[in-house]
Amino acid sequence: MNVFESAKRAAAQVALLPDAQRAAALEAVAAAIEAQGAELLSANAGDLARMDPANPLYDRLKLTPERLAGIAADMRKVAQLPSPLGRTLEDRTLPNGLRLRKVSVPFGVVGVIYEARPNVTFDVFSLCLRSGNACVLKGGRDADASNRAAVALVRRVLAEQGIPAEAVTLLPPTHEAAGELLGAVGYVDLVIPRGGRRLIDYVRDNAKVPCIETGAGVVNTYFDAEGDLETGRRIVLNAKTRRVSVCNALDCLIVHRSRLADLPALVEPLAAQDVLLYADEAAYAALAGRYPKLEPATPASFGTEFMDYKMAVRTVDSLDGALAHIARYGSGHSESIVTASPEAARRFQAEVDAACVYVNAPTSFTDGAQFGLGAEIGISTQKLGARGPMGLAELTTYKWLIDGNGQTRP
Repeated sequence: MNVFESAKRAAAQVALLPDAQRAAALEAVAAAIEAQGAELLSANAGDLARMDPANPLYDRLKLTPERLAGIAADMRKVAQLPSPLGRTLEDRTLPNGLRLRKVSVPFGVVGVIYEARPNVTFDVFSLCLRSGNACVLKGGRDADASNRAAVALVRRVLAEQGIPAEAVTLLPPTHEAAGELLGAVGYVDLVIPRGGRRLIDYVRDNAKVPCIETGAGVVNTYFDAEGDLETGRRIVLNAKTRRVSVCNALDCLIVHRSRLADLPALVEPLAAQDVLLYADEAAYAALAGRYPKLEPATPASFGTEFMDYKMAVRTVDSLDGALAHIARYGSGHSESIVTASPEAARRFQAEVDAACVYVNAPTSFTDGAQFGLGAEIGISTQKLGARGPMGLAELTTYKWLIDGNGQTRP
């Protein structure tokens, strides 16, 4: 029996478990993460030793006692959320007496391909188990030791809880394994990539099973003519520097030309975080001699997901100019406006085509846990199906249940 067939069998069993048993298993895994943290950190230290600390992915790869505590806390939140299964989405009776019910059910087997993010191993497992799915994971080489330690821990706990260990499967960190996952027709019901644009494009272009695009985030914030300076300072700093390697981090600050005099004060907090700015001609003139790390922008500066202490600055003459910039360079992930104008805010939210559109708040809030989902399996940037942070509900599909009493169709 191959690993995909084993996962499919496990998925059928997991779907039939009492919801309380699935929730209890997550509580047990969370406790094991806390109790066996030293084992996980040791494996992670081996992965970190093989990566250059200057690599933007180093922060994503790194586990700490605090991050493990956060992972365990998120898993408990997922365990405590209401079950997404068996929800009646629609219930009606036809004139002929047939009763139709549309009810949520698991997908089955969910495959996830991801890069140097060992926390994703736990997030995906928790969301899939709680929603009645099995998961097949294909992590990157950079995090292989961390992922193997995490999956070994999860499987030990599942066995103790009387749940098939095959409910979570880790594939080798090879290109060949990715190809096998993408071609597992009849076994894998859905595949989700989490990583940069190259990974997402590879999965979309090669998958023979259904896929959902997630992850790539070219994120903009527009400081409007009526933006409050102090609000803007806090939002730009938080969106850019809270964690530079994540997909909701700010990549480009768009500023209204009438506010160029305020631009040095707007970005001043970034200097303490050693952020390099790539400024267009007008912004460069406003910042020259007033910001320490400054370079002229090039066409490549816009539309780039930096995942680093770098940010582009673009000057526009109007809200229309900001909307046009976002339409051209955004990735459909998260966009924000800083403004005191209700009309500008309304237009921005109505016209920006992105999964998450903010007014006077940083894009760093685009996160499953922050949205009250417990955790996330990814941020979907597509429009068909799930969009934005994907939690438990997004890992279910539905089926129609039809009850009759002998009706026949004319």
